[in-house]
Amino acid sequence: MKFSANLGFLWKDRPLPDAIHAAKAAGFHAVECHWPYDTPARDVRAALDATGLPMLGLNTSRGDVGAGENGLAALPGRTQDAQAAIDQAIAYADTVQAGAIHVMSGFASGPAAHATFAENLRYACAATGRTILIEPLNRHDAPGYFLQTTDQARAILNEVAAPNLRLMFDCYHVGRTEGDILTRLSDLSDIIGHIQFASVPDRGAPDHGELDYATIFEALGDWPHPLGAEYKPIGDTDATLGWMQRFG
Repeated sequence: MKFSANLGFLWKDRPLPDAIHAAKAAGFHAVECHWPYDTPARDVRAALDATGLPMLGLNTSRGDVGAGENGLAALPGRTQDAQAAIDQAIAYADTVQAGAIHVMSGFASGPAAHATFAENLRYACAATGRTILIEPLNRHDAPGYFLQTTDQARAILNEVAAPNLRLMFDCYHVGRTEGDILTRLSDLSDIIGHIQFASVPDRGAPDHGELDYATIFEALGDWPHPLGAEYKPIGDTDATLGWMQRFG
């Protein structure tokens, strides 16, 4: 089993290039991030080259965080902003050779939001050959987020029908909203592009909580890509990595 360090949460106290080096030292096989745009892409590329780690993915901009935004792609009337964020993500991904871009829908609802999200996903998929990911966020952590369930995500993937559009399956979010992780993983295996994990319900390391990651990781034994450790460490990240020896 191979793992990717999500540097949006792990080693968050360090500059992104230093966090990449820390992930390598800890034994991760890849890295991924949330919003790396404050760090010059060339510096991230240099750290990736030095460590030999691939960057699996990054997110589009949240928009105006101070105003409470958490993505733009499903916001009616904000198509220009959403597509600018997509362009920004593609340019950064091209420099760091990130494998995928997660297009964040944002807080919205209704038919107009659905149509706007589909339009912006078509734009993203046509603008790059990289994988475009969409991820349902649970209603407890992100109330009002447009994309909330895996069934909704499958319907959107079917509607957009782009070969490079895939589902990001986060065991934490699905566990909090839908449960029955093993069944959902099996049922959605044909559309999953990346898998992430954290404990439920506290989003900590995968060594406690409601989900039995020994069973989940065993079921994912044939998954060919690193699984994304997107959990919130309590204290020093290195002190929370005992699970890697157990599951790695």
